[in-house]
Amino acid sequence: MSRTFLKMNGLGNDFVVIETLSQPFNPTAEEIRAIAKRGEGGIGCDQVIAIDPPRAEGASAYVRFWNSDGEVTGACGNGTRCVAWLLMQSSGKTAVAFDTVAGRLTGQMAGDKLVTVDMGPPGLAWDQIPLAEEMDTTGIELQVGPIDAPDLHTPGCVSMGNPHVVFFVDAPATDELARGAGSLIEHHPLFPEGVNVGFANVVARDHIKLKVWERGAGLTAACGTGACAAQVAAVRKGLTNRVAKVEFESGALTIEWRAGDGHVIMTGPITLEFTGKLPERVAA
Repeated sequence: MSRTFLKMNGLGNDFVVIETLSQPFNPTAEEIRAIAKRGEGGIGCDQVIAIDPPRAEGASAYVRFWNSDGEVTGACGNGTRCVAWLLMQSSGKTAVAFDTVAGRLTGQMAGDKLVTVDMGPPGLAWDQIPLAEEMDTTGIELQVGPIDAPDLHTPGCVSMGNPHVVFFVDAPATDELARGAGSLIEHHPLFPEGVNVGFANVVARDHIKLKVWERGAGLTAACGTGACAAQVAAVRKGLTNRVAKVEFESGALTIEWRAGDGHVIMTGPITLEFTGKLPERVAA
């Protein structure tokens, strides 16, 4: 049986989205890689997302995420906005709640193809990231470069349902820096589950420029959970206010780390690119 998919993106961070109500979807890692492959028979995406029937009261769906390398991931901020928009479109509602392995998330319409998502509170304890050993996650003991004059050092760590480490840099990070340091740090022994690596340049107290090397996906156009992690890490270091624009080359998100309940609120656009049919060999 052929299976329909939607190709969507948030600020260029792109997804293949599959609804499973009519047909269960239990792909192997190899099948996810085949879907995510760009060119040569693949559809091409940073993540694959499955929208399952709800498993708990009060939720519109249960949502699963895979990185392009075939590994399951806990959360995806740009993908979460896409899912929230689809669920609101199908239900006619202006607000929805859905569950993930990282917990319950909620979204509401904020304008034409503009969505606000409550990503919940960040994980800040060392064993929530997780790290291999106990450290103060405001600035951990990690550096890249010469011991006496490291190029990168003392990054903050945040879990947004997936692990992030955020380095603060004096100028906007280049692709070369993000690829070189990101690929090096992603599998560092300090991060037993791997880590997403952010390179944040604080332009002003309400403005961050960011590049993210995503665990299992590499350098991506934008990363929603990475934007959330960068803002939380910056606030913890006293570098930004509670609300800031987090800017990628492909566009910007507005991130608020709310003082009242500690939740991280993300607002940004979504794009529906096209629909298609999965090849039979990957329509698991």
